[in-house]
Amino acid sequence: MLSSAVKKALHEGAFIPAHPLALSSNKELDEASQRALTRYYIDSGVGGLAVGVHTTQFEIRDPRFDLYEKVLTLAMEEIQNANVPDSFIKVAGICGPVEQAVKEAQFSKEIGYDLGLLSMGGLGSYTEEELLERTRRVAAIIPVFGFYLQPAVGGRVLSYEFWRTFTELPNVYAVKLAPFDRYLTSEVVRAVCHSKRGDEIALYTGNDDNIVNDLLTTYRFRTGDRVKEKKIVGGLLGHWSVWTKRAVELFKEIKHWQLQDAIPQRMLTLAQEITDANGAFFDARNGFKGSIAGINQVLAGQGLMQGRWCLSDKEELSPDQMQEINRVYKAYPHLHDDDFVKRNLSKWLPPERIVAEGAERT
Repeated sequence: MLSSAVKKALHEGAFIPAHPLALSSNKELDEASQRALTRYYIDSGVGGLAVGVHTTQFEIRDPRFDLYEKVLTLAMEEIQNANVPDSFIKVAGICGPVEQAVKEAQFSKEIGYDLGLLSMGGLGSYTEEELLERTRRVAAIIPVFGFYLQPAVGGRVLSYEFWRTFTELPNVYAVKLAPFDRYLTSEVVRAVCHSKRGDEIALYTGNDDNIVNDLLTTYRFRTGDRVKEKKIVGGLLGHWSVWTKRAVELFKEIKHWQLQDAIPQRMLTLAQEITDANGAFFDARNGFKGSIAGINQVLAGQGLMQGRWCLSDKEELSPDQMQEINRVYKAYPHLHDDDFVKRNLSKWLPPERIVAEGAERT
C-alpha cells in the first residue's frame, strides 16, 4: 500500500525528475557523480525522484553492465542521508517481460521505493490483455505508476480500453503521459475520467515537448449525466533532470496558475521557451537520437558529470546538437541554474572532481 503522505503528495502534484546515469570515460559507473546528481535534485527542492527509468538508460539492466540494483541503491542511500520528508516520492523504473518486471518490483519494494514506473516498451509481442496481467503481477508487489512511452523511443500505441482497464486495477495510483501526442494524451485522460477508480489516479505529464501547457490544462469529459474534470497535476520528466533548481521555481508558479481562471500570456511564452530548450536537449529534429546524450551534456557542462558518455555506443549527440544546446543556453538565460550549481558543487562532489563551470559546453 502507498503511504498516506506519499499518496497526498502524489495527488497534489509533485516535481519528479528522471535521474540520469553518470559514467566515466571507460563506461563504468561514476559513483561520485551519481551521488552528486541525487544531492543536486534534493537540494533543488524536488518532490521526488524516478530512478532506473529511460533517462537512467535501459541498458543498466544488461548483464554486461548489471547496474540496475546499484543505481537504485545509491539514490536511496542519498535520499535517506538527506532526511527528506515522508511525502518525498521515490519511484523505481520497472520494465521487461513479466519475470524481469516482478524481480525489479520486488527489489525496489525491498529497498524502500514507493512506486514502480511500469514501462510497456519493448514488449511488442504482448497483447494488451497480457500487458494488463503483467501489471496485476507487479501491482501485487508494489504500487504502480503507469507509463505511456512515446513510440519514437521504444513505446507503443495503446487503446482507450487498455487505459480504462489499467486504471481500474487495484494498487495503480498514477499514470505518466508521455506519448508526445495531444490526441493520445487526451484519450488517456478521457479513459481515466471514465474509470471506476478515476478519482484515485493522479495524472503526470511526461510530454517534455508540452510541459507547461499540460500542467495548465483542465480536461473536461461527460460521463453519463455528469461532467468530469481532470488535471495533470505534476510531472515526471527527463527534461527536469537539467536546469532543475530553476524548473522547480517555475513549477511552483505554474501550480499557482493551475488554480486560477485566467492564465497570463507570459506563461504561454514560457511554455514555448521550455519546449524550444527541450528540442535542443532531446534532439527533436533528429528523432530524439541524442536525447540521453543531450541531457548528459548539459550536466557535464555544469560539472555534475565528467562527460556525456552512455552505455550504448549509439547514444551520442547528433552532428548539429551541440550548436542547438549552445543556442538555447544563450537564448534563455532565465531558465538555467548554472549559478546555483556552481555555488554547490563543492558540497556535492569531492574537491578533486570540481571542474570549471561550462568546461564541457564548448
